[in-house]
Amino acid sequence: MVVNSNPRQIKLLNVVRLRGAATVEELADTLGVTLQTVRRDVQRLADAGLLARFHGGVQVPSSTVENIAHQQRESLNAAGKAAIARAVAGQVPNGCSLVINIGTTTEAIARALLHHTGLRVITNNLNVAAILSGNPQCEVIVAGGVVRTRDRGIIGEATADFIRQFKVDIALIGISGIEADGSLRDFDYREVKVAQTIIQQSREVWLAADHSKFNRPAMVELATLPQIDRLFTDRAPPEPFPTLLADAGVRCDIAAE
Repeated sequence: MVVNSNPRQIKLLNVVRLRGAATVEELADTLGVTLQTVRRDVQRLADAGLLARFHGGVQVPSSTVENIAHQQRESLNAAGKAAIARAVAGQVPNGCSLVINIGTTTEAIARALLHHTGLRVITNNLNVAAILSGNPQCEVIVAGGVVRTRDRGIIGEATADFIRQFKVDIALIGISGIEADGSLRDFDYREVKVAQTIIQQSREVWLAADHSKFNRPAMVELATLPQIDRLFTDRAPPEPFPTLLADAGVRCDIAAE
């Protein structure tokens, strides 16, 4: 199939790549075409391996063993991530201690915290450290370990050992995928080990995940929903997640763009 021969399909592909995921109804509204036309285009793009389908919609195809590039993740659903960041920052009190882990959403949260005062932040993300170092009212503590060059995340056993020294008020964590069994998943087992330690060393755990993370597969289980206190996302989670969140006692905050 030659997708480039159809401008409508190119536009559909670009819309999904920008948002990370979209429902058939959203695509029909955006493109100004019928649901039947969208379903036909989605099927052709999925057959070509350019999109991945899920019930009611479509998303950027993902591997269970490797995440997409950091620069590409920064542009995917940037507006949704910014809305999540504002919502999280609005709930973080001044004068508290935080751990912030690896991810483009957590980096957006760091930018939203630039005007907070009295924060003490531990992070294994050099991007987060660089952002928050611009806030003179914030003390930044950088975990030791191996720097992963593709996204400047710090990972490994030394990182987990460093974080075990602390007990913080709030963990602000990102995730690569939330599967329909309620498991939170990521790609790098070394990163997962650090994130698990962060959860253990935090009094509350806040998960920041945009809508594209629901039903997205990844290889390594990081945690389950009952280990999370609050979820910040940019759209109402699809089924079966509302029931899973309620059963797990997780408060769900939907951020407005």
